[in-house]
Amino acid sequence: MAYSVWETSKEFGPRKDLEGPFTFVNGRVLYYDTKAGEYWDPRTDFYVEQSEMDLLHDLLAKAITKH
Repeated sequence: MAYSVWETSKEFGPRKDLEGPFTFVNGRVLYYDTKAGEYWDPRTDFYVEQSEMDLLHDLLAKAITKH
């Protein structure tokens, strides 16, 4: 079994009522809001649209399958 490790940012830490932070392969850091059922971007203070999350998950899957 193989795995990849991505750098995590020191500026993002745990936040109350949110899961994460999750660092994606493109460097984007997001938190998951379990109450809203959506990912939240702390840099913009907006929730991320599902279509954008689908693209991020596709990038992650492609990065994992390369190894």
